[in-house]
Amino acid sequence: MNTLPTVNIKRGYYKNQDLIFVYFKYNDQLISAIKRTKVFNWSVSRRCWHTPFTDHHLELTNQIFDSIAIITIDQSIYKLPSQLSVKKKRVISEKNKEIIRAYVSYLRGKCYSESTIKTYFSFIADFFDFINLVPLEELTNRHVELFIENVFIPRHYSISTHRQFTSAIKLFMNFYPYSKIDNLTLDRPKRSNILPTVLSNEEIINILRCTKNLKHRAIIAMIYSAGLRISELINLQLTHIDIQRRQLIIKNSKGRKDRNIILAKSCIPLMLNYLNTYKPEVFFAEGKPSEKYSPESVRAFLKRSCKAANIRKKVTPHTLRHSYATHLLENGIDLRYIQELLGHAKPETTMIYTHVSKKDLLRIESPLDVAVKKISQEANNQDTLRLKKRY
Repeated sequence: MNTLPTVNIKRGYYKNQDLIFVYFKYNDQLISAIKRTKVFNWSVSRRCWHTPFTDHHLELTNQIFDSIAIITIDQSIYKLPSQLSVKKKRVISEKNKEIIRAYVSYLRGKCYSESTIKTYFSFIADFFDFINLVPLEELTNRHVELFIENVFIPRHYSISTHRQFTSAIKLFMNFYPYSKIDNLTLDRPKRSNILPTVLSNEEIINILRCTKNLKHRAIIAMIYSAGLRISELINLQLTHIDIQRRQLIIKNSKGRKDRNIILAKSCIPLMLNYLNTYKPEVFFAEGKPSEKYSPESVRAFLKRSCKAANIRKKVTPHTLRHSYATHLLENGIDLRYIQELLGHAKPETTMIYTHVSKKDLLRIESPLDVAVKKISQEANNQDTLRLKKRY
């Protein structure tokens, strides 16, 4: 006896809009039905469909699933949802806005990546909003410190974000050297020495086994087998994959560098199955035809796969890259080759994997093991070890 799928209908705020949220497990019939209405949109972050809350849309939602699903309506539908905090609009003078625009042009002229430019722009705009009416010419190091104390600390920003902000300010001072901020005494905090999370070979295989969707499984396998950054996976085009030579060409990666990576033999059947089934047009991973897959979607389905595989570590796409590098080192691959495969500019960056590799650590004997072995040899003719003796 076939049972109907369940559809949950809720109400809430999302991006400062009063919306109807529709939740259900993956079902082709339900997806086709909701797409035909052309009034619902898919939210990657919330993993549900949504539409503006109106009586008409609520009635339409019930009509869509009336005969094809069991509908459960949350009590939130009958209440006005509590609005989420609205992000405060920056208050920046027109003069300072022009300076920020010129700073962005300066960064582009220095050939910084769009990601870095976006980050630095956000930092400087927040800083200008904080100082408000203080003229730029009167800014000192103390204003920078106050911004960190009153903005960064309450927002619980990481050390790496703090370092990025300092870099943004230092670059801004090179561009606009008219304030009293002393660039030389503006120090970055020391970098955190946090070891990366690494999965075992068994955990990687379990994740792949628990990933039922063919596209998702192919993406996870590609990231791990080639040690890709999430940006490299998203930008990987079909023309960059040479199956005959078992090579991937990573174009314009971090630091504007290209590199070649060996394609795993075991990955080829899975990849061919995926390519023949989904038929992507331009990119290896596509959301819509000829459009890049979103990084948020990759993180979301990887999280679900880890939960299904009963892995409690915090796993991100970059964890797969860390695992790739560590497993290469444990398999005896020279550190110089690993640096080349990962696309690291400095060998010091690759050296971190020597701290998480267990190959050499397992060769080190604990003093307890040495002591027990010594006693065992001395008491070779006795029936029991002194360590087991009861008192």
